[in-house]
Amino acid sequence: MLVNKPFFLRNITLAVLLALSAWLSAGAAADGVVFQDQTAELGLQGMANAAACWVDVDNDGCPDLCEAGGIWKNNWGLGFTKLAPGLGCVVAADFDNDGWVDLFSWYSLKVYRNEGGKAFTEVALPELPKCASRGACWGDFDSDGWVDLYVGGYEDWNAGITYPDMVLRNEQGQGFKLVWSEERYRARGVTGCDFDQDGDLDVYVSNYRLQPNVLWRNDGTGKLEDVTTAYNALATSPEFGGGHSIGAAWGDFDDDGLMDLFAGNFAHVDGRGDQPKSRFLRNLGPEQGYVLEDRGTCGVFYQESYATPAAGDYDNDGDLDLFFTTVYAGASFGKPNNPVLFRNDGGFVFADGTAAAKLEGLEPTYQAAWADFDRDGDLDLATAGKLFVNQGTAGRHWLGVRLFGDGKTVNRSAIGAQVRVKLGDRTLTRQVEAGTGEGNQNDLTLHFGLGVETGPVALEIVWPGGKVQTVERVGVDRKVVVRFKPGS
Repeated sequence: MLVNKPFFLRNITLAVLLALSAWLSAGAAADGVVFQDQTAELGLQGMANAAACWVDVDNDGCPDLCEAGGIWKNNWGLGFTKLAPGLGCVVAADFDNDGWVDLFSWYSLKVYRNEGGKAFTEVALPELPKCASRGACWGDFDSDGWVDLYVGGYEDWNAGITYPDMVLRNEQGQGFKLVWSEERYRARGVTGCDFDQDGDLDVYVSNYRLQPNVLWRNDGTGKLEDVTTAYNALATSPEFGGGHSIGAAWGDFDDDGLMDLFAGNFAHVDGRGDQPKSRFLRNLGPEQGYVLEDRGTCGVFYQESYATPAAGDYDNDGDLDLFFTTVYAGASFGKPNNPVLFRNDGGFVFADGTAAAKLEGLEPTYQAAWADFDRDGDLDLATAGKLFVNQGTAGRHWLGVRLFGDGKTVNRSAIGAQVRVKLGDRTLTRQVEAGTGEGNQNDLTLHFGLGVETGPVALEIVWPGGKVQTVERVGVDRKVVVRFKPGS
């Protein structure tokens, strides 16, 4: 067919056909992405079914697994050995800027200093109000180069007590000071993001008992203002003042360079009416003041007992997918209730990818955290007390990016930094976060699925404080480390 065409047209046609073939084969490969439970063979016997945190505690370049059953050392993706007993459910960041990530157990309200990747010692905290917590996040709220803590306060249901949310300011790695508390709502999940791109970390709190979620906007000094209504972040319906929320996840779900929000809701079917369903809130950007647009469910079908969400590009097509757990087991009101893997098909359209990925029938859990623990270029999933290993996304490329602050201007863990990769008309955005869903944490190494992009690509890094750094001509299918050095 091509022999009658001019040579340059033959080349163009061949190039188009080859590109189309590669795109189709990559799509077919990604559609076949499956996960395999390898918990036992990797040595994770005793792994608890509670919130999980992926973080490299021993600085060997591999994310280790911290959960209530233990702190598990990752042996270069070949297996795990228990490094230390479990310290409760934790979120992690380097609070003293010494190069070793430390742990905060929101379960016991204790900070643990990392002693060179070998042991953890408790750090004295000031006297705190009585509190039971279900989640927390680290972030440099006052822009001084040291990560602080936002702790969500939950409840004592039997006693009718609402416990306070708290902000603990980091005293330059020497300890913490309680600088703010409030007993308004009953918090479950806490997650931070500089959604308005002004250089400081804001906080979204998921509240339970049909109470409104809260979006706290940071003024850069650590002063938080409730802007929930002004930014359309209630995540509810007109019939209710609030949702029934357990967790939320920030992510650029439409690849436009802006951080959107998925707000999960546990929605009972009872005499109180049609309770608010989970929804996506799209960031409208600077032209509209970063207000969030309620896009509705976008394919996240109804189940009564949704719990904690975790965002990650499991099929390496460039779009952030969503894993969403449940509280109840089996059927509820005649409908199933199991964790679901929602595949992002673009344009805020999500489809059920659970069965195709071999994740159907999982038991109830509050555990959901992503990491490429075996460094093979695809994301693996800790959930339901098990480790599900991604069996590969052949034909699609990837990039891992690990950021480090200087420990002076930018906190050593780079919590709050955002990285953008431009692919044609798409801008993929990922953020370094220490707390997502209800008390879980994805790996600090940012994962970019790149589809059929063979690279090289350019990175635009916006550090906490707003300083920008660009890194040109980064090769794909590898993990790169970038240290704080504004400029190009």
